[in-house]
Amino acid sequence: MWAAIKGFAERHPRLTAWIALAIGMVAILLWSARDVGLTPSQLLALVIATIVLAGLCVWIISWEDEEEEASSQGQSSKQ
Repeated sequence: MWAAIKGFAERHPRLTAWIALAIGMVAILLWSARDVGLTPSQLLALVIATIVLAGLCVWIISWEDEEEEASSQGQSSKQ
């Protein structure tokens, strides 16, 4: 089972990062909002927004990876 999870994480690193970040952010959200008195629909909307935000964070971080890959390819072609 762990080999399958590890294989998935190696094949899909951004999706894995999104899932891990979303789990952590939703856990913090639910812990923080436990005594606020939100309705279930409000809480659901916040959870969905948090998951989307986690995806956007991973996407923005991936821009740096793409820039590094492009610059390393450019440097290797110059040599």
